[in-house]
Amino acid sequence: MEAAEGAFDLKLTESFSECFNEVAGLGYPGVSDPRPRVSTRLRAIDGLNHSAAVNFEVDVISDKGAVAPLLLLPEGSNGLGYQNLISMIFRLMSFRDAWMRVGKASKGAEATSIEPLHLVLVEEPEAHLHAQVQQVFIKKAYEVLRRRPELGESDVLRTQLIVSTHSSHVAHETPFASLRYFRRLPAGMVANVPVSTVVNLSHVFGEEAVTERFVTRYLRAQHADLFFADAAILVEGPAERMLIPNFIRAHYKVLHQSYVTLLEIGGSHAHRLRPLIDHLGLLTLIVTDLDSLTGTGGSSVQPAMGAGQKTNNATLKTWVPALEDLDALIGATPEAKTLSDASDSIFAVRAAYQTPVEITMPGATAKETAYPYTFEDALVFENVEFFAAFAGSGLNAKFRTAIANGGGAIAVGASMYTALKDGKKAEFALDVLMADNFNSLKVPTYIAEGLEWLLEQMKKKQVEVLTVVPAMAVSAASATGPEAGAAP
Repeated sequence: MEAAEGAFDLKLTESFSECFNEVAGLGYPGVSDPRPRVSTRLRAIDGLNHSAAVNFEVDVISDKGAVAPLLLLPEGSNGLGYQNLISMIFRLMSFRDAWMRVGKASKGAEATSIEPLHLVLVEEPEAHLHAQVQQVFIKKAYEVLRRRPELGESDVLRTQLIVSTHSSHVAHETPFASLRYFRRLPAGMVANVPVSTVVNLSHVFGEEAVTERFVTRYLRAQHADLFFADAAILVEGPAERMLIPNFIRAHYKVLHQSYVTLLEIGGSHAHRLRPLIDHLGLLTLIVTDLDSLTGTGGSSVQPAMGAGQKTNNATLKTWVPALEDLDALIGATPEAKTLSDASDSIFAVRAAYQTPVEITMPGATAKETAYPYTFEDALVFENVEFFAAFAGSGLNAKFRTAIANGGGAIAVGASMYTALKDGKKAEFALDVLMADNFNSLKVPTYIAEGLEWLLEQMKKKQVEVLTVVPAMAVSAASATGPEAGAAP
C-alpha cells in the first residue's frame, strides 16, 4: 500500500506541475508562502475494506509471434448457476473455517472451544445449476466441509450436512441410507389437516444388498423422478416407454397434466422396486407382459387357455396379483390385480398385462378371440385395420404380411409371435409414433384399463389432499367468536 501510494503521489505531482506553474505566474505562492501539492489519501485500512469482484479469464488465441491479450469478463457476464456454485462452495469453506477457528476466528480461541458437532443446512442447491453440476456439488459438498487436517476421518469432530432438494439428480447421487423422504398425507389420515410424514430410507431394502445396488444403479441410469412424483408407471420395454406417454397425451388429459413418472424396467426386475415403492407409498401402475411358458420352467409359448401354462414374470408371480397359473391370471378380476393397504387410502399398486380381446379380422364377419403375448401384438390385434395398411419395414412389414396371409386370429397371432422373437421393437414403436393418424389408434384394452384405474386413483388422491371442512371452521367461529374462528 505504501509503495502504491508513493507511485501515485509521483504521478499526481507530474500531472499537476503545469497547472501550479500557471498559478505561480499570478504571484502565488510567494517567497514565504507554502507551496501546493496534490497527494493521495489512501490508507491501509481502505485497502482492506474495499469491495472486490470475481472476473473470469477467457482463453484467447494469439497471432503468430504476438502475445495473447488478457481478456477478462466481469462477474455478471457469467451464468447465474456458476455464480451460485462458487458462492455456495465459498460459504461452505467459511462455515468450516469458522468452526475450526481458522484465520480471524482463531483470535482468543482455544482448541477445547471447538464444538464437537458441526451442522450445515443447504436449501435447494440445484437452483440455476444444470444436471451435471448438481451431481458434482452433492458429491463434493461434504468433502469441502471436512477438508482440514484435524478432520478427515476423525470421530471426535463430526459434521452433518442436511440438504433439502426437489432435484432427482441430487437424490440419485445420494446413498439410500442418507435419504429422508417427506410424504404428504391427506387430512383425516393422521390428523384433521394434511400433514407430512418422514420416511427413513436407510433400511428400505433390509439386508438385500444386491437389490439395493441394482435399484440405486438403475435409478441413476434412468433418472426417474420417483421421489418427486404423485404416481409412477413401470413399463416392460422401449416400445411401451415411447408409446404410452403419447397415448396419455392424446387420450388422458388429466394424467398428462399430473406429476406421473414413467420408468422402463423389465418384468423380471420390476419386483425389485417393491421395497422402495412400499416405503414411499407411491401410487403405481405396472404395465408388463404375460411371459407364458409351457408349464413351470418350460419354454416360451404363445398364450392359450386350458393348456396348463405358467407365467415366467417374477412381478406377476411374487408381487401383484401373486399368481403363476396363466388361466388364473387371465381370469383375475380388477380387484385381484390391485394391491392396496386398508390403512392407507391413497397408496395402491395395480398390474396391467395382456388379456384376451374380441376382434374381427379383415375380410371376415365373425368375431374371434385373440390372445396377445406382448404389447406389440396386443396393439396390432386391437388396430388390425390400421396395421393391415400401415407401410413400414421390419416388424411392421412382418405384421402386415401376417394379417394379409389370414387364417384367423390364432394363425395371425402365431406369425406375429414368431416375428417378435427377433424383431426390433424400438424401431417398430418409432415407425408407429411417426404415423400421421397416430391419435386414432386404440389403446390396448389392458393398458387402457390400467390408465383409467390410475386416473381414478389420481382424482381420488387429489380430492383427499385438497378436502377441507369449512363447516367446522364456521361452527368454531360461531361458538367462540370471530376472533377465534379467524385462525382456522
